[in-house]
Amino acid sequence: MSGADTIGRRAVLAGGIALAASAAARPAIAAQEEYVATRRLKAPDGEYRSRSWHNAPPEVYCYAGIRYARAERFCAPVAVRRAEQMTGGGFGPACPQRGDRYRPQSEDCLFLNVWTPGIEKAAKRPVMVYFHGGAYSAGSVTDPVNDGAKLAARGDVVVVTVNHRLNAFGYLYLARLDPRFPDSGNAGQLDLIAALQWIERNIAAFGGDPGNVTVFGQSGGGAKIATLMAMPQAKSLFHKAITMSGQQVTASGPLNATKRAQAFLAKLGQGVDPATAPVEQLVAALSATDPILGGSVYMGPVLDMKHLTRHPFWPDAAPQSLGIPMMLGNTVMETRAFYAPDGKQLAGLDFDNLAARIAPEMRIDIHPEWVVGEFRARYPKTEPLELFHRIVTAARSWRGQVEEAEARARAGAPAFVYQLDFEDAKHTDDIGLSFGTMPDPTPAQQAMSDRVMDAFVRFAHTGDPGWPAYDLAKRQTMIFDTASRVENDPRQWERELFARVPYIQPGT
Repeated sequence: MSGADTIGRRAVLAGGIALAASAAARPAIAAQEEYVATRRLKAPDGEYRSRSWHNAPPEVYCYAGIRYARAERFCAPVAVRRAEQMTGGGFGPACPQRGDRYRPQSEDCLFLNVWTPGIEKAAKRPVMVYFHGGAYSAGSVTDPVNDGAKLAARGDVVVVTVNHRLNAFGYLYLARLDPRFPDSGNAGQLDLIAALQWIERNIAAFGGDPGNVTVFGQSGGGAKIATLMAMPQAKSLFHKAITMSGQQVTASGPLNATKRAQAFLAKLGQGVDPATAPVEQLVAALSATDPILGGSVYMGPVLDMKHLTRHPFWPDAAPQSLGIPMMLGNTVMETRAFYAPDGKQLAGLDFDNLAARIAPEMRIDIHPEWVVGEFRARYPKTEPLELFHRIVTAARSWRGQVEEAEARARAGAPAFVYQLDFEDAKHTDDIGLSFGTMPDPTPAQQAMSDRVMDAFVRFAHTGDPGWPAYDLAKRQTMIFDTASRVENDPRQWERELFARVPYIQPGT
């Protein structure tokens, strides 16, 4: 589709959506006062303009809606080396996806945003690049929780957030079915590489240091980072990594990825060319049943032996990443974000049906009645709901982080582990804490946010967040809580229980 025309027609709408989406993080302001203090700068790719939010820290400037690449459907991106930016101060659109949480949406979604405390080239501030979550299928950095102003101001860092292609647009593996699209299974990853290449070329003009780039991401964003750590084309483009509740131990195998592509194409319709089908038809086909897992079809990075030639953390940590300091974190009750109280998993939950309820959710083949018995003996006063979340979190959501931390430790590579216990943290709770964007925080929440931001920023500056690296002798872990502390091997009993069963990442 015609990207320039689409963006031109939607620029005003994008600006309005960005402002409306940011209302949760910023007080309402009159339309004529929405931006102040425009600054222009010249970078190698050309001139960019800033729009500083009226009530943002006054020293921080936001350069929103910067195009970093273009791409034809299912093809590798092509870098844009001539400055191009959304008009009206708006963010770029989100990739097309199911649901309408993020608007506007467009295939032409390869845009990034920069927040900087100053544009002096000599400053050479650390650069923190955020990749959003959404399990490779959904999400957008236009979410107000990803506003980089407070993090940039507090840490004296340059913050970059990136949108890229998702779901079928970024990860539909057609290479074994259609020779036109050899890059399709990892197109979304190639977008991220193109964004990092834009940063390498231009970020010095924004006051950032292209030799000190930290990538960080939550959930799917963390998984994207773990995958980049094994992609040769990403080598040397970033220098530190933080993954937040997001791991990628193994990628999709090409045969399973092909089966998923076939299921998607069958849902799309016989004789329909996915290269020319309307966007809406491709999005609708995402409801195809996954032939491996059941549920909606899964898409993610593929071991295509072209762009990804080995699994990120199996059988070991990718050698190209061992010189990159890495921080890995999870929340103590991840799955509290996954299940509705009145959903089939939790409605009427009791000790009689607990084993049956956890069986499909653990995503591993282990005796569920035995697991429940062991957990009830270990936590005799714990109610079924808490046991459900404790069991499924440890079995499904935490295992990948353990695998990656252990692989790094075996390789003798820097790895720092944290666990967010604060307020029985669930999946996504560390995003607002790390950006300083929690709406109406309590004093305790603000203090926790400051603590997390300071650790992330210190890591970006130095490669050391302020606690010992994880090793196999002690398994040192920072527990972020009202009283933060380092513990050796927290949840050791849960880790050892599930270590009886080999870890196979869901979807791969």
